Amino acid sequence: MAEFIDQDLSDSRFRGVNLAGSHFQLAQLGGVEFRFCEFNGTRFHIVEMYGVKMRGVELQDVEISGDIGNLKVNGVEVRPLVEAELDRRYPERVMMRPTDAAGFRTAWGTLERLWDGTVERARRLDPELLHESVDGEWSFITTLRHLVLVTDGWLRRVILGEASPFHPLGWPWDDPEGRPLPAGITRDREARPSLDEVLELRRDRMASVREVVAGVTDESLDADTKPVEADGWPDSRSYRVRKVLLHLFREEWEHRLYAERDLAALEARESVPA
Repeated sequence: MAEFIDQDLSDSRFRGVNLAGSHFQLAQLGGVEFRFCEFNGTRFHIVEMYGVKMRGVELQDVEISGDIGNLKVNGVEVRPLVEAELDRRYPERVMMRPTDAAGFRTAWGTLERLWDGTVERARRLDPELLHESVDGEWSFITTLRHLVLVTDGWLRRVILGEASPFHPLGWPWDDPEGRPLPAGITRDREARPSLDEVLELRRDRMASVREVVAGVTDESLDADTKPVEADGWPDSRSYRVRKVLLHLFREEWEHRLYAERDLAALEARESVPA
C-alpha cells in the first residue's frame, strides 16, 4: 500500500490508476478534474464542494445531506424543491423559522415536545445500543452530549455571558486536523454516561433555553449580545440574539432528525433474530 503524507502532488496526472479503497484526509482537491472516473461506493464526509460542476454524470442510489444551496440538476434549481418537500414531510419545520417573540416560544415548545418523543423511542432500545454508531455517525448518547455543548456555547456563553460554561461531558465537533480545542472544552472519549445522566444535563440546558425564550420580546430579538471578556468558543464578539436562537433551533432540529434516522436503524438491527 502506497502512502503519500504531507507531500505536494499538485498538478499530478493520474491515468488508468486504481485508487479503489483509498483514503483521503485533509487533502486539497481544489481545481481537480475528473474524467471517465468511477466513484461507486465512494463516501464523502465533512467536505466542501463550492463551485463544483458535473457533466454527463450518472447518479443512482445517491444520498446527499447537508447545507445545500444553488444546486442545479439538469438546469433546475433544487433547493426550493427540497425545502418545500421537507416542509411537507415535517409540518413543524416551518415553525423553526419564527419572526417574532411568540413564534420563538412556539418553536421551542415544539422542539421540546418532539425531543420527548425521540427520547421515549430511544428508551425502548437496549441501553447499550445508544452508545453505538450507525454508519460512522455519532451515537444517540454522543448526539445528546453534543447538544449540551451547543447550548453551553451559544446560550450560556453568548447570550448569558458565562465565560466558560462547558460541562466535561459535552461533546465537541469533529476536527480531522486534531487541533487543540478552545479553552474550557474537552472531549472525554472514555466516558460512557447513561441515558439518564445525559438527560439530566439536557433538561437543565433546555430549561435555560426555555427561560430565555420566555423573556424575549420583538425588540430584544434584534439586540446584540455583549462580548464575553474571555477567549473561547464561540468567538468573543457581539451576536444578534435572533440569529443565535435560530442557530440553536436548527442544531436541535437537525440533530433530532439524525437521531430518529439512526434509531430506526438500531430498531431494525435489534429486531433481527440472533
